[in-house]
Amino acid sequence: MTAATRTALRARIDAFTFHGESQPALRDVTLSVTPGSLTAVLGGSGSGKSTLGKLLAAWLRAGQAGEFRGSLELDGTRLEFAGAPGDPRINPAEWSRRVAFVPQDAASMLSTVRATVAEELAFGLELRATPREDMLRAVERTAARTGLSGLLDRDPATLSGGELRRLAVGCAVITEPDMLILDEPLGSLDAAGAARIEDLVRSLCMAGTGVVLLSQSADRLAREATHWTVLDAGTVTAAGAPAQLIGSAELEHAGVLVPGTHRPDAGAVPGPGPASPAVPGPRSAALEPCLELCGVGFGYGQDQRRRGTGPRQRVLRDVDLAVHQGEIIAVTGPNGAGKSTLLRQFNGLLRPTEGDVRVCGRSIAGVPVGTVAASVGLLFQHPRDQLFERTVLREAAFGLRQLFGKAEAEDRARAALTAVGLSVAAGAFHPAELPASQQRLLALATVLAREPAVLALDEPTVGLDRHGLERLGRAVDDAAARGTAVVMVTHDLAYARATAHRILELDGGSLREL
Repeated sequence: MTAATRTALRARIDAFTFHGESQPALRDVTLSVTPGSLTAVLGGSGSGKSTLGKLLAAWLRAGQAGEFRGSLELDGTRLEFAGAPGDPRINPAEWSRRVAFVPQDAASMLSTVRATVAEELAFGLELRATPREDMLRAVERTAARTGLSGLLDRDPATLSGGELRRLAVGCAVITEPDMLILDEPLGSLDAAGAARIEDLVRSLCMAGTGVVLLSQSADRLAREATHWTVLDAGTVTAAGAPAQLIGSAELEHAGVLVPGTHRPDAGAVPGPGPASPAVPGPRSAALEPCLELCGVGFGYGQDQRRRGTGPRQRVLRDVDLAVHQGEIIAVTGPNGAGKSTLLRQFNGLLRPTEGDVRVCGRSIAGVPVGTVAASVGLLFQHPRDQLFERTVLREAAFGLRQLFGKAEAEDRARAALTAVGLSVAAGAFHPAELPASQQRLLALATVLAREPAVLALDEPTVGLDRHGLERLGRAVDDAAARGTAVVMVTHDLAYARATAHRILELDGGSLREL
């Protein structure tokens, strides 16, 4: 199929309002995507980017998800919507043959019923009755393009966050859609993984696929787009070429990150100088570290779904680490290196096969995870894994009443929500109703409210706009000022250099200082 015959996608959204809401999530939005083009939709948290992407891909449908007034046009066929019972109905299966969507939460795209990466990649082709030989060739070709060739026999449940994202992109492109919509496609990716996805997007555009990038960052890939649309509070505030908008007030107001630029008064990701993190106090020999790993080794048990050379796949090897009060440590490394595995050693979610973990001077060997959690607060890479209450306030206050009593529990919960900018949402929202970035900040608040001795953060910057990064930075700095030891796993080296006192790299199972 040539670029000239590929599908064009156009949308006019007069208003889209979710059922049960009084205000539109999107209003007065127009977008046109031509074959072979790269279009970027930029906006901060809650701007409506993900809602727009889901509407374009028919993941949200008029009548089913909310009231839609406007039009969608695909391949010259226009559907008009008036928010009435007689509106046209989109067949999502047919629509998805032409328009593929990779959500911000990459894991939510996967089937969850396939045992290997190869089977997951093939799933969409199986549904289309693709001949087996063609399917096998497509799986091999797509795996090579996304850097998954060495992981084809792995269970998707054992992949790292970055590997999962590349798998989700692979599942979308293997069917060769005319249009591809990517929501924060570089989140959780290391430098090599990000470069691979960037190259893939370029090759798709050259082959005639229209690509829509939804992002809170005007990063390198976004700057290659021919057209930018800036969303703020659900509506378009600016549109044009990147060169016209890169320094615009609209981009600034929306909270979009612009890598390589910094305004000292913005408070976002401080650069070298007075705004850099203060060096923690003297570490005398008599002062016990808040967290200490002594010769820690760890290997996953024998599992046919994981490739390895022995009965255990070694992930950590003789790791030594000491983190003192008020110290901020950043841990980086390639996807799949074991960074999340390392953090789970801190509170006993995973137990070392060799060595010892000590918290506040005491070994946690044999200590229940729930007991250790009082001293070690862990923010998961996927925040939905730790959110389960009915309201934002109840989430932040969960478990605090037993520790501090009713009055202090609510005070701590509200203070933590204020620290991350969610005080307005306290009693009004269910956690599932929040944008992904605010879910991450809410999960952070649940950890901060306990004021643990050790704060372990797994990819805390993913999906955060400039305002979110400011709140994260202040929360981390305040915790360190109280004497909390902070260890964060991140691929964002610029943020790590601006925030951490030390940066360590985990690779080959060992830690080394950068």
